[in-house]
Amino acid sequence: MKRLFRSVLAAASLFAATVAAASASAQTPPNVLVVGQIAEPKSLDPHTVTATNDFRILVNVYDGLVRFKDGTLEVEPALAESWDVSEDGKTYTFKLRQGVKFHDGSDFNAEAVKFNFDRMLKEDHPFYSTGPFPLSFNFASVEAVNAIDPQTVEFKLSEAFAPFLSNLAYPTGLIVSPAAVEQHGADYGRNPSGTGAFKFVEWQSSQRVVIERNPDYWDGAASLEAVVFRPITDANTRVAEMMAGGIDVMVEVPPDNLATFKQDAGFAVAEQAGPHVWFGILNTRSGPFADKRVRQAANYAVNKETLVNDVLQGTATVAAGPIPPAFNWVEGAVDAYAYDPEKAKALLAEAGVENPQLTFYVTEGGSGMLDPITMGAAIKADLQAVGFSVKIETYEWNTFLGRVNEGLEGKADMAEMAWMTNDPDTLPYLALRTDAMPDKGGFNSGYYSNPEVDELLEKARTSTDQAERGKLYGQVQQIVHDDAPWLFVANWKQNAVTTAAVQGFKLQPSFLLNLHGVTKP
Repeated sequence: MKRLFRSVLAAASLFAATVAAASASAQTPPNVLVVGQIAEPKSLDPHTVTATNDFRILVNVYDGLVRFKDGTLEVEPALAESWDVSEDGKTYTFKLRQGVKFHDGSDFNAEAVKFNFDRMLKEDHPFYSTGPFPLSFNFASVEAVNAIDPQTVEFKLSEAFAPFLSNLAYPTGLIVSPAAVEQHGADYGRNPSGTGAFKFVEWQSSQRVVIERNPDYWDGAASLEAVVFRPITDANTRVAEMMAGGIDVMVEVPPDNLATFKQDAGFAVAEQAGPHVWFGILNTRSGPFADKRVRQAANYAVNKETLVNDVLQGTATVAAGPIPPAFNWVEGAVDAYAYDPEKAKALLAEAGVENPQLTFYVTEGGSGMLDPITMGAAIKADLQAVGFSVKIETYEWNTFLGRVNEGLEGKADMAEMAWMTNDPDTLPYLALRTDAMPDKGGFNSGYYSNPEVDELLEKARTSTDQAERGKLYGQVQQIVHDDAPWLFVANWKQNAVTTAAVQGFKLQPSFLLNLHGVTKP
């Protein structure tokens, strides 16, 4: 294995050094998959990150108690073989797999599960300081986690919580090694240890993350010997590397290049619809967007059909609100804002706003951000055509997240953003609720507040009747659409391209990247 990794790392370095040449003779090592990522990961601690870019790596290193069934958002057993739910929906009891070990050799058991959730949820836990844990909101209803015996763990909830199992399947529910956290503390994110199909080998900043096959994986050893994740932030460079043979898989193919790859027998294109929303966060607390009429004007000003058909070349549809159409059981469909520049001008005049000045945060790339620089420029042009004056500030993805997630007040009036979610509760609860403001650990960076929306979200997440939940989320969709705290832009159909040699590669509705069943001679 050491010899293998000397060749893997040498090859990865060679690719990085010779990308400009785009040599068609470049070859990746046999039985090693090289994945072109859209950005550098922030951390390899699943509890501290929010980006799908990071999750694509993490789901191969870790397991959760449950996972999404292949090709669906249905939940199936993983580290838990089975579970029972009490009649009142407030107690979940999981039976755990026996004999599973973390990659560092320590035992997976009920105490390890308790450690994971206590670390995220209890401020007096000795390793709570290894956070922050931005998506621990997903488990806010958990009052206690009890290790009944080594193979039985019990979750006590404060109230029935419909998305609980789905949230456990999401990467925030992945189980880390307590021994590794205790050993590495705040540096755990650079020294990860899970129970997954692949074990961590190394992380060279701005170059690669390398993981190797776990021969003792409880669900059967993977075929691939190793996977190399390479951050290639520039889309044109990723395409050049894919064409040259420097990478085997490229996620989030630029729309301009999708048709080319589809027509070339040397490549295979995978596409998969899923719950995705691309939107612009609007600062509702201060500046022009504090007035609802100005926010609505922005939504009428931007030609979303042109964005999805021309910029994104049909790889997305126009978004109407915060809940994507992939959740087709949500009732109360709303029509997307039409492109109506004259109405936008009339709303600005009604609001008494003349030549409103905007600072617009745009990212160079990032999870689900599609073609953010081009989209940002097109949005700016449309806004300026109706009377806005827009200044764009562009940042690298992780820098961008750092600026946006702490809130826009005093810095910007709007910011690009995209979310992929596993439940209609997730995005509005974490990004539109009054108690999800940045100073409370949430992602409501535009400071939107509507008590009726807050009440509907609380009711929906405690209902165990999906039909009732569908009606409640439909009401949320309608109210938020009218309040327009965001510029609603697009719902994306994700894609990826692989070389013809790669077999068994699938995209999932969850937007995660499970490489356990992939082969490459």
